[in-house]
Amino acid sequence: MNVLKTYKIYIGGQFPRTESGRSYLVKDANGNPIANVCQSSKKDIRNAVQAARKAFGSWSERSAFNRGQILYRIAEMLEGRKMQFIEELTQQGQSLESATNEIEICIDRIVYYAGWCDKYQQILSSVNPVNSSHFNFSMAESTGVVGILAEQNTGLLGIISQLLPVIAGGNTAVLIASEQLPLCAITFAEVLETSDVPAGVVNILTGSPEEMLPTLAEHMDVNAIFLSNVDKEMEKSTQLSAVDNLKRVIVKNDDWTQENAQGINYISSFQEIKTTWHPIEQIGGATNSY
Repeated sequence: MNVLKTYKIYIGGQFPRTESGRSYLVKDANGNPIANVCQSSKKDIRNAVQAARKAFGSWSERSAFNRGQILYRIAEMLEGRKMQFIEELTQQGQSLESATNEIEICIDRIVYYAGWCDKYQQILSSVNPVNSSHFNFSMAESTGVVGILAEQNTGLLGIISQLLPVIAGGNTAVLIASEQLPLCAITFAEVLETSDVPAGVVNILTGSPEEMLPTLAEHMDVNAIFLSNVDKEMEKSTQLSAVDNLKRVIVKNDDWTQENAQGINYISSFQEIKTTWHPIEQIGGATNSY
């Protein structure tokens, strides 16, 4: 008997089975069954959002340098399991060359965003001129919980390209993986679990985007939604679902294999700009702040 591996979901640093008890069969390029994958439910989405919200405070308040260290550790762990990811990608239909190239890009992209963790604040923040006795500072602040619908046509690259700028900026995430190419998503969750990423910072669900995305977009404790290469109908319906708490919906129609499909603009999309006024007192020609 060929016993197929069951890929569970990842919520709050644990690997539970879906609350619904459902699963679906993933087949290889030749139509042979290779794994059972959880069919997540609306309840799983709500549980994942709750875990992400709980983790947000401590993750956003960590030093930028420490977040960079943790992201770099993710790259190290992915490098160590590279052959497993390549095997899963080839099982799902990619050529060996394409799968190898995808994993190499993923590793490089994680390192790239690890390097941004302690630098983006310097670029996004500013000291503003004002016509009064004040200092005026603007600085970037994490948005909160970000819902991500991963690129559906890639097994891992879309996940990395969308997730890393979100968590590099101090946000937490609930990610819906590719329905047809889900294997690497849960294997990547295993990498996260061994990479010092605090529980709840990243939550990964598998199943039908059509079923889960509306719940994620409507959830009042989600602050932003990140979509990649979706059709106009799904983009519009997501924007309508997001209206109630005015969450932003970011849509990127990028080729994630390209070098320009990364950058500080992906981080800044999930930052709020906070402005602070600091009074100045003039005493005998000297300037004092208090």
